[in-house]
Amino acid sequence: MKTGIHPDYVECKVHCSCGNEFTTRSTVPSLRVELCSECRPFFTGKQKLVDTGGRVERFNRRLEKQAGAAGAAAKGTKKATKVTKAVPAEKATAEA
Repeated sequence: MKTGIHPDYVECKVHCSCGNEFTTRSTVPSLRVELCSECRPFFTGKQKLVDTGGRVERFNRRLEKQAGAAGAAAKGTKKATKVTKAVPAEKATAEA
Protein backbone atom coordinates (compact mmCIF):
# COMPACT_ATOMS: atom_id res chain seq x y z
CA MET A 1 0.00 0.00 0.00
CA LYS A 2 1.16 3.52 -0.72
CA THR A 3 1.83 5.72 2.27
CA GLY A 4 0.27 9.14 2.66
CA ILE A 5 -2.77 8.60 0.38
CA HIS A 6 -5.21 7.14 2.94
CA PRO A 7 -7.34 9.40 5.17
CA ASP A 8 -6.92 9.33 8.95
CA TYR A 9 -9.23 6.94 10.79
CA VAL A 10 -10.31 8.96 13.84
CA GLU A 11 -12.94 8.83 16.58
CA CYS A 12 -16.25 10.15 15.28
CA LYS A 13 -19.17 11.57 17.26
CA VAL A 14 -22.52 10.70 15.62
CA HIS A 15 -25.56 12.94 16.28
CA CYS A 16 -29.02 11.58 15.38
CA SER A 17 -32.12 13.72 14.78
CA CYS A 18 -33.84 11.89 17.67
CA GLY A 19 -31.21 13.29 20.06
CA ASN A 20 -29.16 10.13 20.46
CA GLU A 21 -25.38 10.57 20.37
CA PHE A 22 -22.72 7.89 20.23
CA THR A 23 -19.07 7.50 19.33
CA THR A 24 -17.61 5.34 16.59
CA ARG A 25 -14.65 5.55 14.23
CA SER A 26 -14.66 7.13 10.78
CA THR A 27 -12.59 9.30 8.47
CA VAL A 28 -14.58 12.38 9.55
CA PRO A 29 -14.70 13.72 13.13
CA SER A 30 -18.50 14.35 13.25
CA LEU A 31 -21.60 12.91 11.53
CA ARG A 32 -25.27 13.99 11.58
CA VAL A 33 -27.81 11.27 10.72
CA GLU A 34 -31.62 11.10 10.49
CA LEU A 35 -32.04 7.55 11.81
CA CYS A 36 -30.01 5.49 14.25
CA SER A 37 -30.40 2.14 16.00
CA GLU A 38 -32.40 3.82 18.79
CA CYS A 39 -35.11 5.30 16.57
CA ARG A 40 -35.23 3.04 13.49
CA PRO A 41 -38.45 0.97 13.52
CA PHE A 42 -36.67 -2.20 12.40
CA PHE A 43 -34.52 -2.23 15.55
CA THR A 44 -37.07 -0.82 18.02
CA GLY A 45 -40.12 -2.79 16.88
CA LYS A 46 -42.21 0.40 17.03
CA GLN A 47 -43.72 2.12 14.03
CA LYS A 48 -42.60 5.73 13.98
CA LEU A 49 -43.34 8.20 11.21
CA VAL A 50 -40.23 10.20 10.40
CA ASP A 51 -41.23 13.45 8.73
CA THR A 52 -38.29 15.19 7.09
CA GLY A 53 -39.05 18.75 6.16
CA GLY A 54 -42.86 18.35 6.24
CA ARG A 55 -42.98 15.89 3.34
CA VAL A 56 -45.82 13.85 4.82
CA GLU A 57 -47.90 16.96 5.51
CA ARG A 58 -47.22 18.25 2.00
CA PHE A 59 -48.28 14.89 0.53
CA ASN A 60 -51.51 14.84 2.58
CA ARG A 61 -52.39 18.40 1.47
CA ARG A 62 -51.77 17.48 -2.17
CA LEU A 63 -53.87 14.31 -1.80
CA GLU A 64 -56.78 16.26 -0.28
CA LYS A 65 -56.52 18.88 -3.02
CA GLN A 66 -56.65 16.20 -5.75
CA ALA A 67 -59.59 14.44 -4.08
CA GLY A 68 -61.47 17.75 -3.81
CA ALA A 69 -60.79 18.62 -7.46
CA ALA A 70 -61.84 15.17 -8.64
CA GLY A 71 -65.08 15.39 -6.64
CA ALA A 72 -65.91 18.82 -8.07
CA ALA A 73 -65.12 17.68 -11.60
CA ALA A 74 -67.37 14.63 -11.25
CA LYS A 75 -70.32 16.76 -10.10
CA GLY A 76 -69.98 19.37 -12.85
CA THR A 77 -69.56 17.14 -15.89
CA LYS A 78 -71.53 14.42 -17.55
CA LYS A 79 -70.31 10.88 -17.55
CA ALA A 80 -67.93 10.26 -20.42
CA THR A 81 -69.01 7.68 -22.96
CA LYS A 82 -66.57 5.40 -24.67
CA VAL A 83 -66.44 5.80 -28.44
CA THR A 84 -65.48 2.69 -30.34
CA LYS A 85 -64.66 2.35 -34.00
CA ALA A 86 -66.55 -0.32 -35.90
CA VAL A 87 -64.31 -2.93 -37.45
CA PRO A 88 -65.62 -4.26 -40.79
CA ALA A 89 -66.31 -7.99 -40.77
CA GLU A 90 -64.53 -10.14 -43.32
CA LYS A 91 -66.83 -11.36 -46.05
CA ALA A 92 -66.21 -15.05 -46.39
CA THR A 93 -68.86 -15.47 -49.08
CA ALA A 94 -67.29 -12.90 -51.40
CA GLU A 95 -64.03 -14.85 -51.53
CA ALA A 96 -65.69 -18.13 -52.45
